Amino acid sequence: MHKISFVHSQALVIIPTYNEKENIELIIEAVFALPEAFDVLVVDDNSPDGTGDIVRNLISKYPDSLHLLMREKKEGLGRAYIAGFKWALSKGYEYILEMDADFSHNPNDLVRLLATCRDEGYDLSIGSRYISGITVMNWPLSRVLLSYFASKYVNLITGMPIKDSTAGFVCYRAKFLSYINLDKISFVGYAFQIEMKYYAYKLGFKIKEIPIVFLERQRGQSKMNKKIVFEAMWGVLQLRFHNPKKIITK
Repeated sequence: MHKISFVHSQALVIIPTYNEKENIELIIEAVFALPEAFDVLVVDDNSPDGTGDIVRNLISKYPDSLHLLMREKKEGLGRAYIAGFKWALSKGYEYILEMDADFSHNPNDLVRLLATCRDEGYDLSIGSRYISGITVMNWPLSRVLLSYFASKYVNLITGMPIKDSTAGFVCYRAKFLSYINLDKISFVGYAFQIEMKYYAYKLGFKIKEIPIVFLERQRGQSKMNKKIVFEAMWGVLQLRFHNPKKIITK
């Protein structure tokens, strides 16, 4: 097989997966087709559908830019990202981005997220569904309202001025991720996304939301469930009692 080699990028896109065989090759190829150079780390929670095997085969095509971190079991989105963050910091990446595998996030927007941190000096850029109205496609109205008012609820409880606090399409500067003790991040579902933004906000890091259009997945099954929603709602209340200074790396 012909090998394509890339210069090691400063930016790493972390894609957590569990049973994403329909999407994973397509999303990886889409990221590598961008005009900006990104490396990709797939964090797979031992998918029984063979997602990890697909990634292994692609690594022979992109040996310098595509990486796979296999985990023993499914432990939640937050745990997968924490593992990815630690891997990224150990390899010296300057910018670490989060993205879903299912094309609900447009890969083209990675370029804008990176530019917001790298060129404008922000520590966290957020691909926001609610910064310019409501830009969500193909969701039932009930789910749109749940997501929108969940962010309003987070604003009310935490005081964060972030309009899309549950967003999972973000770019972090490494200096923020290395500043906090990642082992002390509490939550594993969508509350993880809120918690990370909360600490960035409370510790004084620079945050900017940029508008994106969010699309419902076309292939595979959603991982959303009532347990994840409950954790997010309850977790927000718990955050009020967290002291952000206690998670700073000593």
